[in-house]
Amino acid sequence: MALVPCQVLRVAILLSYCSILCNYKAIEMPSHQTYGGSWKFLTFIDLVIQAVFFGICVLTDLSSLLTRGSGNQEQERQLKKLISLRDWMLAVLAFPVGVFVVAVFWIIYACDREMIYPKLLDNFIPGWLNHGML
Repeated sequence: MALVPCQVLRVAILLSYCSILCNYKAIEMPSHQTYGGSWKFLTFIDLVIQAVFFGICVLTDLSSLLTRGSGNQEQERQLKKLISLRDWMLAVLAFPVGVFVVAVFWIIYACDREMIYPKLLDNFIPGWLNHGML
């Protein structure tokens, strides 16, 4: 069975999110050493939510490819549970938090850059990583 382009795209997005997470965690920033570490930033929380969501998407795609045509009722039931988990996560977490983070970040960035993303952070976080996280 051939892979559909959306399945390949989901794998690519998952790999890009994982590489951004690895690069972000490798950056030494003073704020990572304080209370909450990276978890106090909504952009980081959103990045983790998106990575988990796309991981579930890839797992769902692989499961559907492997169980297609098997006729096993138990596998079909488990696949339906996985699909409902994926749909729930998109509706409840991934989409609302993602839209909120991007909208609020860029609105505040347009009004006052220093308030949300000081120029000092340009020394720690490269521009491509900042745009990749949003």
